[in-house]
Amino acid sequence: MDLDPRRLLVLATVARTGGIAPAARALGVSRSAVSQQLAALEQETGLPLLDRTGPRPELTGAGRVLAATGEQISGQLAAAREQLAGSQSLFGQVAIGASPWLIARLAAGVVQLLNHYHPGLEPSFQEYDLVGGLRAMRRGELDVLLLADDRDTAVPLPPGTRARLMGEDDYRVVVPDSWEPPATPQELSGRPWITAPPQSARGRAFSRFAAEHGIEPATVHVAEHPAAVAALMAARLGAAVLPTFMAAQLPQATTTTLPVSGTLIFRLLHRDGHTAQDLASRIAADALLQAARNHLEAETAAGRIALEIRVRALRDPSE
Repeated sequence: MDLDPRRLLVLATVARTGGIAPAARALGVSRSAVSQQLAALEQETGLPLLDRTGPRPELTGAGRVLAATGEQISGQLAAAREQLAGSQSLFGQVAIGASPWLIARLAAGVVQLLNHYHPGLEPSFQEYDLVGGLRAMRRGELDVLLLADDRDTAVPLPPGTRARLMGEDDYRVVVPDSWEPPATPQELSGRPWITAPPQSARGRAFSRFAAEHGIEPATVHVAEHPAAVAALMAARLGAAVLPTFMAAQLPQATTTTLPVSGTLIFRLLHRDGHTAQDLASRIAADALLQAARNHLEAETAAGRIALEIRVRALRDPSE
């Protein structure tokens, strides 16, 4: 009997996380991809590994045995990574730039991962907006930058850097719950709006939406931080173009069905050379990516995320 160890790792993740959907989020793949790997493993063994008769799939006896084997393989791979990390002897500080909102959610996870796998690396977190962060990357003052961008007008990369796409979200037009939901975008011309700085991703998305539909705001409120946007929306001070994830968190708002072009993307920039500092930059970027996955998994498990996280292959505009 030939067993693919990669499928055993998938089965171990299902056992560890408690289901196919959380396993897919932890692995960064789709639920169908996890299901396909499990089906292929059942074909290889000739045994049912999941009991699908109940309200949720449960591991069979054979499934638990193979999941334990997969967990052993995972542990051996982790030990190998630690040995490689020790042989590389990376030491020193790695500067990470991000918005305050992202630092608050990911910094602790990044520190934990680096302390475990690369204890010689010391992360230094610095608050930056998009413009300031790109300037710092060009000057060599940052090793890693996590930024929100607009796919249709994505900013060019600084020399010597690479971008990896961490996430993508559709835009939605959101209005205060005291307003009558608009049937057309033109109905929102002459109304107050909550926008973002013009150079920001949401600022560019709003400018594009307004230009496409001839919208002239009566009053413009400018807010970039999600907490500020939420406060202005709670005061029912205007409409806004927001990513779906943010819109779902606003209780005093109505998400309309008006079409909005483009998407919001989260880009992870890091150095792309061959020096020790470049390697440290890539390792810190990996830690940020994993910390983001862990954060989303924890928030979903706790029921604090109302929307289902869609897992799919993503490509940065620079690729």
